[in-house]
Amino acid sequence: MTSATSTSVTTDGFVVVPRRHLGRWIGAAVVVVFLVWLGVSVSRAALDWGVVRSYLTFPVILTGLGIAIVLTIAAMAIGLVMGVVTAVMRMSKNPVTAGVAWLYVWVFRGTPVYLQLLIWFNLAIIFPVIGFPGLAPTRTIDLLTPFVAAAIGLGLNQGSYTSEVVRSGILSVDEGQTEAAQAIGMPRLMILRRIVLPQAMRVIIPPVGNEVIGMLKTTSLASAIGVSEILSQAQHIYFVNSRIMELLIVCAIWYLATVSVLSIGQFYLERHYAKGATSKALAPTPLQRLRAVFGTARSYR
Repeated sequence: MTSATSTSVTTDGFVVVPRRHLGRWIGAAVVVVFLVWLGVSVSRAALDWGVVRSYLTFPVILTGLGIAIVLTIAAMAIGLVMGVVTAVMRMSKNPVTAGVAWLYVWVFRGTPVYLQLLIWFNLAIIFPVIGFPGLAPTRTIDLLTPFVAAAIGLGLNQGSYTSEVVRSGILSVDEGQTEAAQAIGMPRLMILRRIVLPQAMRVIIPPVGNEVIGMLKTTSLASAIGVSEILSQAQHIYFVNSRIMELLIVCAIWYLATVSVLSIGQFYLERHYAKGATSKALAPTPLQRLRAVFGTARSYR
């Protein structure tokens, strides 16, 4: 009987040898060669990395990044509220309520977000004054500043997509639970808040997390109506110093950094709401993945 070694295990008279996975090694070698070629090409490119480093923490760039993040938060807040309300309206048995919700989704999903931003920004042309009950009339141009117009335009557009995500999440919950809650006298809103939505979050969180990341990048369109987010600020700078690629790389670095933080938050949210799903094990955390990669355990499958 062969004794166990670091590369084999003896079990019931059989020598179990781990698979070598030749294809994985070939694939890894191809990727490494490509990365080396890419690194050498970038190192030889006519780029001034000193300029990249100097503008990475430039105050105007950081201000633009902050505006992009705040605009993302504001637009997603509007989008989430509108998404939940519209999804509930779409599922209502009232034909008027359901029809209005369908019309909202149809209009805002059927027109480009760029067009919607321009409409909101130029709304003062057809509505010079906006009045509210009990308040003095206000000039539309004073109320709809570029930032407000961008937040409303992006938020309402996002709400039309989020509503379908929320609706699919609600439909994924077993109707028997809703019927059981109604049988014990729970009101409809309480059923939605305490039973349906907590379970629907497992379906809602992944696509909404992707939409948050997409919204951060979509805020670059707000420069069309005068919002000076990070990409717009970078353009203002390279129009003067002609360091186009260096400034674009600065923007790319900040976008990647922010998206990475958002992705980590999305991962832990998904992990939190997946605790109720007993059929699947929780996804490993980044630390657990590193331990699996650099650990001593070997797979024999």
